[in-house]
Amino acid sequence: MADNSLPTALNLPMVEPLPEATQTYFDVCQEKLGMIPNVLRAYAFDIEKLDAFTAMYNNLMLAPSGLSKLEREMIAVVVSSINKCFYCLVAHGAAVRALSGDPQLGEVLVMNYRVAKLDARQRAMLDFAAQMTTSSASIEEQDRDALRQVGFTDHDIWDIVSVAAFFNMTNRVASATAMQPNDDYHAQAR
Repeated sequence: MADNSLPTALNLPMVEPLPEATQTYFDVCQEKLGMIPNVLRAYAFDIEKLDAFTAMYNNLMLAPSGLSKLEREMIAVVVSSINKCFYCLVAHGAAVRALSGDPQLGEVLVMNYRVAKLDARQRAMLDFAAQMTTSSASIEEQDRDALRQVGFTDHDIWDIVSVAAFFNMTNRVASATAMQPNDDYHAQAR
């Protein structure tokens, strides 16, 4: 790893040496992404916590779903925008730019998704994720039905809810620990 500084404000250095499976995972990240995301480095002080985090993240963001990878990243950015999570806005804003091929979409979602040029499906999905982030107890059947009316299945709704909930949690961890995004994210897909 080129950067050995701590990825958060907490003095929680990574386990050394990393277990073989963790080192292999980090090597794959380095090969595919050109870096090891600081969120992984942050969790690497406790391999059980890292494994739980990566299992949930990989299931929600990469596993087969009625939501595209781009749609899941869009949810991550909108939730992170509402929560003002610097780490996730930078990292997932870069992912939206890369997956969409549209640098403007990544920036608009970071600033205010409501002014983005979105289709009815995307708008309903992001409205639901925003409502869940600001007032989850206010969600009623009519809100879920609005998703169904634009083509989401109940399984898709579960995935929208789960991705939004995951980023509400991780936003709070990242913000409260002053987690810093990798510098590489800033220049990606521009």
